[in-house]
Amino acid sequence: MPTKMLQITTADGQADAFAAFPDDGERHPGVLMYADGFGIRPVLREMARELADHGYYVLLPNFFYRHGPAPVVELPEHIGEEARTAVLRRLMPLIEAHTIERTLRDADAYLEFLATQPEAGGGPVAVTGYCIGGLLAVRTAAAHPGQVAAVAGFHAPVGAAGPDSLRRLTAQVHFGHAETDLTSEALGELNQALDAAGVDYTSEIYPDTVHGFTMADTDAFDPAALRLHWGHLLPLLGRSLANC
Repeated sequence: MPTKMLQITTADGQADAFAAFPDDGERHPGVLMYADGFGIRPVLREMARELADHGYYVLLPNFFYRHGPAPVVELPEHIGEEARTAVLRRLMPLIEAHTIERTLRDADAYLEFLATQPEAGGGPVAVTGYCIGGLLAVRTAAAHPGQVAAVAGFHAPVGAAGPDSLRRLTAQVHFGHAETDLTSEALGELNQALDAAGVDYTSEIYPDTVHGFTMADTDAFDPAALRLHWGHLLPLLGRSLANC
């Protein structure tokens, strides 16, 4: 499967990115994939390739590019609990510096880039994200209601986008929450807000999961939950991007 390392011009500089797409000479619907807080690394590139294998042009940008190319901090091959604490200590200032304004400026550039790629379809796209990337996905979808047809977030603080962002969502939505991230009461409140906004969505807690359950290079990884993630994500993209 073809992959590329790319440079995307943004309002604030050059963002490095990884792209994967089928090797058939056809154009395919675009998917913007936001990494978790640990950023682009082998496990995310593999997930992008797996998604592309289902017929999508997948763009995985380094949203920490203002601080350097990915990985912006040194990462071990396996991010165990001790390593996770040390890495997050270095990453938290970068996460906190990634403001809504930066998110939206970058999203404009990422989506414009997707629309111009010869291997991408040029029509509506999907946006998916993990952890903080799920929040970025929701903010991107809310800011581009005519361009984003589907949005998904996994073990992500999607509620932090706020009710105004949820009300602007026109995309089809799936949220897969970790059991340790969200109580059933909090899930009910989030889903009530989505209902009130008229969003076409599914939103559920994946059983027996902890934060980060999709990431195979962490202690949080849950193979069954990763399969459930694909079981929701692929049909969502199939429904929303079928004619793109």
